Amino acid sequence: MTDRYRKDSFESANNSVEGSVRSHNFSVDDAFSDGGEDNFEFTADSFRNELAKDMVVHSWSERNENEFEDIQLESSIVDPDSSVSTIDINAPSLQERAANPASVSLPPSPTSRSSQPSENSVRSNETLASPRHASSSPTSAHRAFPSVVIDVSKPPAPQITVLSNSSGSSSGLSNTLSNTPSNSDISASESSARPGEASPPKTAIPASISLPAKSSVPRPPSHRITKSTGPSTFEKVLSKTRPTFLPPKARQEDMKHLADWETMMKQSRAAEDRKNKLRAERRLAREHAVEESTVLWEQHILPDWKNAVRDEKIRKIWWNGIPPKLRGIVWEKAVGNGLALSKDTYRMCLARALRALASGTFPTTTLNLIDVDIRSTLPTLQIFTPSSGPLYQDLKDMLCAWVVSRSDEGLGYVVGASKIAAMFLLNMQPSSAFVSMRNLLERHCMRCFYGGLSSKDDVEAYYRIFDTLLADCMPKIYFNFKQHQIPPAAYLPDWIMPILLDHLPLEACARIWDVLVLEGDSFLFRAALAILATLEPRLFFPDRNELLGLLRGENKAALEVAKRNGHHIGSCKYEIYNLDEDNVWEELESLESWWKESTWTRLIQRELPDL
Repeated sequence: MTDRYRKDSFESANNSVEGSVRSHNFSVDDAFSDGGEDNFEFTADSFRNELAKDMVVHSWSERNENEFEDIQLESSIVDPDSSVSTIDINAPSLQERAANPASVSLPPSPTSRSSQPSENSVRSNETLASPRHASSSPTSAHRAFPSVVIDVSKPPAPQITVLSNSSGSSSGLSNTLSNTPSNSDISASESSARPGEASPPKTAIPASISLPAKSSVPRPPSHRITKSTGPSTFEKVLSKTRPTFLPPKARQEDMKHLADWETMMKQSRAAEDRKNKLRAERRLAREHAVEESTVLWEQHILPDWKNAVRDEKIRKIWWNGIPPKLRGIVWEKAVGNGLALSKDTYRMCLARALRALASGTFPTTTLNLIDVDIRSTLPTLQIFTPSSGPLYQDLKDMLCAWVVSRSDEGLGYVVGASKIAAMFLLNMQPSSAFVSMRNLLERHCMRCFYGGLSSKDDVEAYYRIFDTLLADCMPKIYFNFKQHQIPPAAYLPDWIMPILLDHLPLEACARIWDVLVLEGDSFLFRAALAILATLEPRLFFPDRNELLGLLRGENKAALEVAKRNGHHIGSCKYEIYNLDEDNVWEELESLESWWKESTWTRLIQRELPDL
């Protein structure tokens, strides 16, 4: 029906134009004549009159009013790219425009054109959308297109509301379209008439249906994860007594073996508890014996020091431990003063260090090393903690004075000295601790490890001595280390330089220090062998990295077991292996029959003949 209607409209228009041309036979001369009665005047009224004369009334009234405009608009609707005549027959004449410049209308902008389409295009849309409604409409041909109102009152989601005049045709258009335009600063004045134009008549705004800018999608209820209090379904059928790569057991057999395993674990824990109880009893008995020996130390050993040191009975008492309140005095006598340092040495070295610190000439790198070393010194005691530890400043002053005393020899600070200084400060005054520290670190073995690159060859000689002792005492560990290429340099410096204070509990270290100041450097190597003997069941990993991690105290399995058993993991790295004073001392006593002082002397003469 639409195609027939379009065809009839075009035919009617063509007939009208041909009739007007036939009634006025135009020629070239007529175009350039001065005018007359027969001259055609190109005005809007002339076009109306000529169209009215030749218009077929019945064909136009049957279809619609103003067919000429509909013909042009229908062709533009069918093809959006087709051209449309821009002649406005209702526009004022040139004389009227000259007389009234304010009435001149500018061509609509693209924004206003999109926001206020022409009435004819609205009518054409309505005609195409609902032909039945268009044919029955008694209104005039000029119908108002629904207004477009841009609502920017809500910044998050600007709403474009389409409004219409007619209630019938606006039912499908009076919806609120939520859209975010490319230019959010569009004002409502852009859709209004230009200055000087007559504003269109205001029409009643029907109630519009507003849709939300974004439809809220209902979210599924969040699942709250809860921990199960019992075994899972998989754990109920999982066999805990057979590896996964073997065929599964019968359920009855698996339950029996699991019960046997639980029984064995209970017995093992009970045996471990009995063992720990016996160790605790022996420790209490030993501590009680050490306290009772205080009178012997004060009345017989200290007054007659030179003769008491040579007595074998006194040496056995010494091995059991020194009374804590006499430890500082005994250590100071046992270490001696081979450097002949006076009591004012510490005061003078500290004064030089304070002047260097005040003038800014103290090496910054050395200060940083000292601070880092102090922070890692017995952190569980919290007495050397910066800014809060009661002995922090004494420890820092002592280390600065020690650096100044070594500066004359061209030696600087070495990490690990803080542990030794802290151990002395726990048992004596700073001045006495400084003298004892200087003399202890001047012993040949300790001086080699604290002497820097100048004593590298001597350090290598001590490595060879320890390798020989390890091969003789524990050949399995020796060959395992050789197979995985783990030399003594990988673990021995970490033990010797802080004198085991980073790896063993404080009580075990104090007892080792008691014997070390008496026996000399050889006992330090004996203690290292005792530690390896205690760790022997763990030293047969097939992987080199696992062995090195174990020696550094970083074995993951041991850490997990210690956490599971509730053991406190402090500054002692080997605490996770259950290394305590009793374990280490049991191994030291077991090595007593094997160790010979003559062997140590022979190895020193072979590797260090100049000593």
